Amino acid sequence: MNLEKLIVENVKIALENLYNQSVDDKLIQVQSTRKDFEGDYTLVVFPFLKISKKNPEQTALEIGNFLKENVSEIADYNIVKGFLNLSISNLYWLSFFNGHCANPSFGHIGSDENSPKIMIEYSSPNTNKPLHLGHIRNNLLGFSVSQILKAAGKEVVMVNLVNDRGIHICKSMLAWQKFGNASTPSSSGKKGDHLVGEYYVKFDVEYKKQIAELITQGRTEEQAKKEAPILLEAQEMLRKWEAKDTEIYSLWKEMNSWVYDGFEKTYKKLGVYFDKMYYESETYLLGKQNVIDGLKKGVLIQKDDSSVWADLTADGLDEKILLRSDGTSVYMTQDIGTAILRHNEFNADEMTYVVGNEQDYHFKVLSLVLQKLGYEWGKKLHHLSYGMVELPEGKMKSREGTVVDADDLIDEMIETARKTSQELGKLDGLSPEEAEKVYYTIAMGALKYFILKVDPRKNMTFNPNESIDFNGNTGPFIQYTYARIQSILRKAKEQEIEIPNEFNYLNINKKEIDLLKYLHRLPQTVQEAAAGYSPALIANFVYELVKEFNQFYHEFSILKETDENAKKFRLMLSKSVAYAIKNCMNLLGIDVPERM
Repeated sequence: MNLEKLIVENVKIALENLYNQSVDDKLIQVQSTRKDFEGDYTLVVFPFLKISKKNPEQTALEIGNFLKENVSEIADYNIVKGFLNLSISNLYWLSFFNGHCANPSFGHIGSDENSPKIMIEYSSPNTNKPLHLGHIRNNLLGFSVSQILKAAGKEVVMVNLVNDRGIHICKSMLAWQKFGNASTPSSSGKKGDHLVGEYYVKFDVEYKKQIAELITQGRTEEQAKKEAPILLEAQEMLRKWEAKDTEIYSLWKEMNSWVYDGFEKTYKKLGVYFDKMYYESETYLLGKQNVIDGLKKGVLIQKDDSSVWADLTADGLDEKILLRSDGTSVYMTQDIGTAILRHNEFNADEMTYVVGNEQDYHFKVLSLVLQKLGYEWGKKLHHLSYGMVELPEGKMKSREGTVVDADDLIDEMIETARKTSQELGKLDGLSPEEAEKVYYTIAMGALKYFILKVDPRKNMTFNPNESIDFNGNTGPFIQYTYARIQSILRKAKEQEIEIPNEFNYLNINKKEIDLLKYLHRLPQTVQEAAAGYSPALIANFVYELVKEFNQFYHEFSILKETDENAKKFRLMLSKSVAYAIKNCMNLLGIDVPERM
């Protein structure tokens, strides 16, 4: 039982003994004591005045006396108006420290055969362009949430649905045919996804040129957009692809293989991976039979033009098309089929989709349609809806080639980390090879932390220069604190100081207790982050822990402490903080360097 629950249970006992009244748990408000007051946990007394029939101070006094006399964990209390501030005993903190803090994976719960199974879909790139800044947020969120759920005791399956078909893919293919001069990644010296992405932009340039020409010939803008020859050619290419035309299908496979090779390199740089890959070209027809079956059962409707729809007006939504009048599928149909396929494969307790908030409506519809088709598990679909990520200069557009390429951004971050580290002399003494590894670790820590510290639901602006800072709420600041602790521990080892795993040291000062309180909160924070699908909770927790440690480090000696018991206790406390930092950063997909 955690301390908050222990206090709640004993407050209930106190109220029954003092006032012969039982109260609902919801009336018992326990929170961490504010830093400007003495105490560890604060109980709000006002809800109990009706049953005590006394003023707030007298009620707090009586409850405080009862808890101090009957609960061994509570050493003392003080009263500030209607607030009862409780101080936890040093014996409790020492017992907690001895029981948990030598465990490198403290706060993590392992999964077993009875653990809930959660499928996480993330990344979902298109094969007509390289990954960009928006994809980075998606990938980092999906991976981090997966690691947090695992730490919280869930079994997690990470999947990726690659959007490898459709008109947008044909646009890149057609532009390559027209303007590519048979170039390949090897002949051009370009990464495969970058090469294909260039032709997607080239298509848009040519398309706009043709639209302008048609308008000068007397077409309206709307007519010109529909009649542009290059668009008509792309539409014809899509029809040929769906008919499995040998030449088109062969080109599609070849160009996609270039992109997959490029994606793999970027995923490796980002440190993300998947348990299974799905491809839209293999899943886009899967939902059609389910829709036809739903029509036969009368849960879907067919209109005069033979198109099939789901009527969701009774659920507060609108009508949603599932099959066009020519019998072809739409995106929703594909997602229905893919969801059923995955449920049959994994029988997950929940399927979570990491997709931007512009698709909120889509996933509400998907969940409802699956339920109407008889799949009760459709209500267990979860959309991890995240906000857009922009740069200080504004939004990005793929068609116009104004996106921030993921690889370019990573390279820029590494260069910034190299420059900043060299200016500060942070890595003096490391070999060039060792330094390069640390530059990469710092760069990726800066990028990942800056993005993940923001609540996923919020839009955000990514500023590369702000993210690489060795002070403030940044990844490098946290990494540097970890490296500082490792340096202290190395010096202790050089001095042949043996650090025990258990202590009988009750002279714990307030700063040390403050650190223990943070460590004590780690398991609860992991569970809260898992429940809320929010890496931001982990990021902000580890930042606060690091701030607290740095204050402790500046106020108290560790290696120069003359009291041997205090010195060893502080070394073990520092080591425990390092474990917590590493654990939290790993949950964010971030490495921490041993030297920095």
